[in-house]
Amino acid sequence: MASWISSAYDYYLSTYGSQQTSRYDSHRKEDLRNTVNRIKILNKESPLYKIRISKDVQKFAIDIKESTRNIKNIVAAFSETEDGIGAAFYKKIASSSDEDVATAEYIGDHSSFTTSEGFEIEVHQLATPQTNIGNFLKKEAHDFLPGSYSFDLNMNTHSYEFQYNINVGDTNEEILRKIARLVNNSHIGLKADVLNGTQNMAALRLESRQTGLGPRENAIFQIIPENTPDSREAMHILGIDAVAAEAENASFLLNGTKHSSADNTFTINNSFSVTLNGVSKKNKPVQIGFKPGAEVVADDIQTLVDSFNSIIQIAEKHSGTKQSNEKLLKDMGNISKTFSSDLSSLGMSVSDNGAITIDRTKLSKSIVSKQADKNLSVINRFKDVIGQKADEASLDPMNYVCKVLVTYKNPDPSKNLICPYITSVYAGMMVDRIC
Repeated sequence: MASWISSAYDYYLSTYGSQQTSRYDSHRKEDLRNTVNRIKILNKESPLYKIRISKDVQKFAIDIKESTRNIKNIVAAFSETEDGIGAAFYKKIASSSDEDVATAEYIGDHSSFTTSEGFEIEVHQLATPQTNIGNFLKKEAHDFLPGSYSFDLNMNTHSYEFQYNINVGDTNEEILRKIARLVNNSHIGLKADVLNGTQNMAALRLESRQTGLGPRENAIFQIIPENTPDSREAMHILGIDAVAAEAENASFLLNGTKHSSADNTFTINNSFSVTLNGVSKKNKPVQIGFKPGAEVVADDIQTLVDSFNSIIQIAEKHSGTKQSNEKLLKDMGNISKTFSSDLSSLGMSVSDNGAITIDRTKLSKSIVSKQADKNLSVINRFKDVIGQKADEASLDPMNYVCKVLVTYKNPDPSKNLICPYITSVYAGMMVDRIC
């Protein structure tokens, strides 16, 4: 049984564990109470069934749960105002003429700038970290004597002492990897790794996560061996006290005026968060401005369609297998096919399986045409139907899994008989094996 629980969690964490949590994943007490009441009502109408649990069934259920959660969050974000997706006309989304050099995000008040305002930036140099690279040593050689050694690693505000032991038979490579683990596990803002050189040689590299230097700083970190002959000799062999590349600040022109920054990400006038990604071509500054309203709306529609297509892909992936009852593909495909005619006039074509492709040029024209309100109304209705169906699927993802009917629902509606765990099979598969 433990293996079934473990496989479900392993798949969830490896596939979805790194996703950021949306603010729409937080719920008030009344929202949770409403969900519980909906489950009770659903359970009253639900038959008793058995599910043949397997790794594929677990993956299918988790994929449904997470993809529908994503759709619900996107729909919620686009439903905060009466204008729905059309509200994007009033959003300010920063754009860059060359994202390989610089990207920007507008973080200011949406009423504080007009869409015509912006600036230009010419990047001369990126902010860089400090890097220390030790001596290249023969991997299988034994250049260190067994014993205990230590060194101090001094940073601007803190000093750390690192102690390490060398045992009889330890090779140079084993010692380098031991010190690298020691530094990485300390979580002090440095990353360490072992470089492989030619002729079976290796060296230890230390690099700061911080970039650039403050006004009174000469280095981000310094390495000093303990003041004993053995530690000084070990450091002489290691060579990690030598700076290979000094930290440098970013240098750039902002509207023709020279500036510098210790970090490659910084804010301008508390309105733009700018990230430098590369160096500009000579005399070719990057233009930072705002996306046109129609382009922002088109981006939002693309996001909605991508989330819808993702669940179509999940349904099609499991179609015809032992874990799917085909209901997911049918339910989701029917939504887009119902809207097919209206979506087609907006540059959105529906395929045989229900997936949607977008002609961005035609879509952009449709949302700035004289019939823009009507066209956006179609998108908003489509959004609402998707959200409703995703909400239902999220509540009971096991509804789309192949199962064996055991007993029908309660035949006497006058008796309030509730089995509260039927729709909780999704959670149960991570706790117990159904059959």
